[in-house]
Amino acid sequence: MRPELLAPAGGPEALRAAVQCGADAVYLGFGAFNARRNAKNFTEAEFRAAVRYCHGRGVKVYLTLNTLLFDRELTAAAQTAALAGEIGVDAVLVQDLGVLQAVRAAAPDLPLHASTQMTVHNTDGALQARELGLSRVVLAREMTKEQIAAVCALEGMETEVFVHGAHCMCYSGQCSMSALIGGRSGNRGTCAQPCRLPYTLEGQDNRYPLSLKDMSLADHIPELTAMGVSCLKLEGRMKRPEYVAVVTGIYAVLLRENRGPTAAERRDLEAAFSRSGFTGGYFEGKTDASMFGVRGEKTPEPKELFDRARAGYERGEHRSVPVSMTLTVRRGTPCRLTVRDNAGRQAESSGPVPEDAHSKPLTAEDLRARLGKTGGTVFEAGEIAVELDEGLSLPAAAVNALRRDALAALEDTRCAPSARRIGTYVFPQKEHAGEAAPRLTVSVARAEQVSAELLSLSPALLYVPVEEIAALPPLAVPPGMLWAVLPRIYTDADRPHLLSLLHAAAERGAAGAAASNLGHLPLCREAGLPVRGDCGLNVTNSETLRFLQRAGLASAAVSFELRAEQIRDLDKVLPTEAIVYGRLPLMLTEHCLNKPQRGACRCTEEPALLTDRTGAAFPVLPAFGCRSEIENAKTLFLADKTDWKHLGLAFARLRFTTETAEDCVHVLRRYRGAEDGWMPKDFTRGLFYRSVE
Repeated sequence: MRPELLAPAGGPEALRAAVQCGADAVYLGFGAFNARRNAKNFTEAEFRAAVRYCHGRGVKVYLTLNTLLFDRELTAAAQTAALAGEIGVDAVLVQDLGVLQAVRAAAPDLPLHASTQMTVHNTDGALQARELGLSRVVLAREMTKEQIAAVCALEGMETEVFVHGAHCMCYSGQCSMSALIGGRSGNRGTCAQPCRLPYTLEGQDNRYPLSLKDMSLADHIPELTAMGVSCLKLEGRMKRPEYVAVVTGIYAVLLRENRGPTAAERRDLEAAFSRSGFTGGYFEGKTDASMFGVRGEKTPEPKELFDRARAGYERGEHRSVPVSMTLTVRRGTPCRLTVRDNAGRQAESSGPVPEDAHSKPLTAEDLRARLGKTGGTVFEAGEIAVELDEGLSLPAAAVNALRRDALAALEDTRCAPSARRIGTYVFPQKEHAGEAAPRLTVSVARAEQVSAELLSLSPALLYVPVEEIAALPPLAVPPGMLWAVLPRIYTDADRPHLLSLLHAAAERGAAGAAASNLGHLPLCREAGLPVRGDCGLNVTNSETLRFLQRAGLASAAVSFELRAEQIRDLDKVLPTEAIVYGRLPLMLTEHCLNKPQRGACRCTEEPALLTDRTGAAFPVLPAFGCRSEIENAKTLFLADKTDWKHLGLAFARLRFTTETAEDCVHVLRRYRGAEDGWMPKDFTRGLFYRSVE
């Protein structure tokens, strides 16, 4: 079965371009809750018109509600979803687990898709999404073709794969660089794209080590079709309509003919927009320096190409809907026209009683000619059956009216939203203020940071990467203190190894595991271990906490994009944790940035430094699977403040990354009030006192 072609619609003109150039479906934003808030998006009137325009032409419409929301925004998001359901939107994309709950309450029959921001990147994540009732999952761009094929093989889950457009350096849903550096959150749709700026990275001479070329999988259309991908997605809601027209038109032809692009089509794709060309590196499993590129500041607009594209979608109707017609003209009874589309939907119209002809009587050929004049509509006449008594007359205007009324009625039928239940979402009243004061917890990046002196200070919890637990020094860790931290990203091939690491961690005394991804939940169930929610789950509202409570988690860490008052106001239905010290993670990359352009990986050596134009140096730590985690240049420090102690938190975490074992002890003593004056050389308050957009 041919995959669906899904095109971006950043505004009404781009939507028309996408539809007229061959898209099977479009995705668009309405309101403030989508991952491209800076796109033009749609007013309510435009939204309603857009759905009707698309459905009349057999094109599906998906609404993006795929950002992290705060408590005060959930009711409005639920109302948006309810309106979408009423209008007839075909599905809604979500990232936030709390939004998922609110949308399901407000529009219980509306299909939901897991946005790529949910960071589903393996079969565990897809299976968990299916268990949550999501009908489709938008897979991470970093997946190889073998990994995509494994998810496609699962039953009961549609797969959506990005095939063209911009690449983020970080896994979607796990990037906080824009938020922490500039207060503009990528998880809330306002990313400032700091990854496109120049940096210096030790061991490399690439001035733009975080800027990837745009993706293009045009050469792999037959492979994607053969593996059973449900939907091919084009990125570009921030791009101009002409770009949408060019890219959609080419991919529509490639899909229809199940082939790769010609040389001319490649040139047009690159001219429309590219960054030093294209890459298919992730899909092909070739993550090397050839994947990086930038957009030249003086790259000229392809005026001729765009003028031609604009003329194509502005002039005429290119999405004709074939219909069959049956006209009955009998003596003594009103004439009647029935029209049917290929899906079996039909409509009727009736006209006057025909009169006896005084001169030239009607013929079936005359009537077919008149009925076939469907210009100005989306319909194209196919088979036309005429049942006609001899010797009758009918005005041409009456035949035209029959055709016009029947087609208008058929359009109404095609555009009518399916019957759906209407639910109600009421944001629950806060019932759980949380704890009077938090207990301090500790997370480390390396086993060597754990010392006897650190343990003697009795942190409530000790979080250690699961792959580091075997290297812990032979110290007596009190029961219940040690928790294994699962890697935010792992492949299906890693799964058996992770299970063995979890079993070994339990034998070493680990009480359970810290989860940062939906896929961790089935993994922990299989290992038989309790679960605490880690920061990668992006908890920004009370509904997400309620979801995690129902899922059986022992606690949940909230997003560090929340300010103090927002943490305080959460309904803490389960023990809640927040990071109050440490370098915060900015990016998690599939590329190993500790690997020089030439030479072996340096993951086990001193981490590289990524330096920006201001001289700020961001440590690049090794992550599980030869990936990289970029840490903030400044350390979050709140020990000289008291606010964090009065937010209802059960736990306050000290996050140790580049610190020595001695530093870890100093920090814990400082937060306990047992050591005055110590503070990091260069620190930040993070987002604790300021809001993100």
